Amino acid sequence: MANVHMILQGKGGVGKSFIASLLAQHKIADHKSILCIDTDPVNATFAGFKALNVKRLELMDGDVINARKFDDLIELIALSESDIVIDNGASTFIALSHYLISNHIASMLKELGHTLVIHTVITGGQAFQDTLNGFNQLIKHFSDEVKIIVWLNPYWGNINIQGKTFEDLRVYQENKKKISAIIHIPNFKEETFGSDLKDMLKERLTFVEAISKKELTIMMRQRLKIISTQIFKQLDNLEAALS
Repeated sequence: MANVHMILQGKGGVGKSFIASLLAQHKIADHKSILCIDTDPVNATFAGFKALNVKRLELMDGDVINARKFDDLIELIALSESDIVIDNGASTFIALSHYLISNHIASMLKELGHTLVIHTVITGGQAFQDTLNGFNQLIKHFSDEVKIIVWLNPYWGNINIQGKTFEDLRVYQENKKKISAIIHIPNFKEETFGSDLKDMLKERLTFVEAISKKELTIMMRQRLKIISTQIFKQLDNLEAALS
């Protein structure tokens, strides 16, 4: 049985491609095959990670989303024997979500032996409410056959409102039974850990590639090892929860 990991969030620039790359890297580090697909029509960031061999899938006809091209995505998923990671852009969030729901894709994939796992991101700072709204839309409209994973990304600020964390909020309390896992991206110190991670992502490098670069200092590589260990440990627990 394959898990179809799809990153969905209506707010752009919140770390969706980073999350897609982490999921793929974790699979590869565990010596498992993975099919990576980038459907973002505007920023093909995920496809920029050459080491992940990401397949680019075009969903646009000119400036317009062609919903029938989502059929091509489902064909790729249906034929895959390995797990799949799909990065989706903010511009196609509504169209793809509607397609998945109206065509009962989760049920269809279940019949094929696949599980649809939707990953969504919630950030701090100015995007907090927008990302929370995106999460709320997903949790309300997708069936219980879908596994929902929430990623908390504090890069733009602490994830809280009026002193309440995400887990304290009513929207979480009312829907926590539908959430399979919460992944906490650590709040890295900007001038050291954060800077090293930012430079790595700017070059579209995986952790393995960056850590093996002799041009980097010993401490830069050490900090990247610490980051990957902290995140991959949580993904180990996620794999166990989904199995």
